Amino acid sequence: MNRQELVNLIKEKRSYLCVGLDTDIQKIPKHLLSHADPVFAFNKAIIDATKDLCVAYKINTAFYESMGIRGWESLQRTVDYIPAGIFTIADAKRGDIGNTSTQYAKTFFDTYKFDSVTVAPYMGKDSVTPFLQFSDKWAIMLGLTSNEGSQDFQLQQAGDELLFEKVLKAGMEWGTPENLMFVIGATQSSQLAYIRKLVPDHFFLVPGVGAQGGSLAEISKQAMNKDCGLLVNASRAIIYAGNGEDFATDARNVAQQYQQEMATYRPGLQD
Repeated sequence: MNRQELVNLIKEKRSYLCVGLDTDIQKIPKHLLSHADPVFAFNKAIIDATKDLCVAYKINTAFYESMGIRGWESLQRTVDYIPAGIFTIADAKRGDIGNTSTQYAKTFFDTYKFDSVTVAPYMGKDSVTPFLQFSDKWAIMLGLTSNEGSQDFQLQQAGDELLFEKVLKAGMEWGTPENLMFVIGATQSSQLAYIRKLVPDHFFLVPGVGAQGGSLAEISKQAMNKDCGLLVNASRAIIYAGNGEDFATDARNVAQQYQQEMATYRPGLQD
């Protein structure tokens, strides 16, 4: 999916919601455990309930990799089931020397057909640029994250600026607004307006809304650009909204609340 297609989708759905399918088999409703593939059964129901309300699904691969081959099979079924025209994110946070990154990129772009993959830039340019060589595919590079450990490196002084600022500026040199996004944590609201000035055109993937306490109102106020420029992710708050037979209906209700709120922050989405 290219940038214009993503922007058009956001306008069409009046939404910039990303639903995180971080599916933990220990947390899904017990009645699903009798299915041959309980994780996929859960994901299928969530997708059916939310596909008209969101523009993206983010699959955190750790929840699938931990189950070995069964997990990878659940991941494949899930990606295949997501309707065409909805943006897909492999939240894998890969990043290694160039030839290894190339193989990671082929894994998620060619084998599993994701539109994008999250990338950790610690090893520098040659670990990121292989993900930028695929047409209509995206690297989503870690910029400033929401976790407590972000203080350890990202918010440390590095010369005349903070380390995360160096990372963002370097990323803008490696990629373009057509193939590179940045992860900016929702709980870093004090930094959002500044980061948007620093990075005016790139999309931000913003996790941390819902269970982690990030404010959708604050994100929307501080970080939108002319194309919206945001994919706001909610995972646990949506997919675990209920744990009974009607869990998918509960998930839909929460997703719909996010979508309706998003439409009020971005009146232009109706145009």
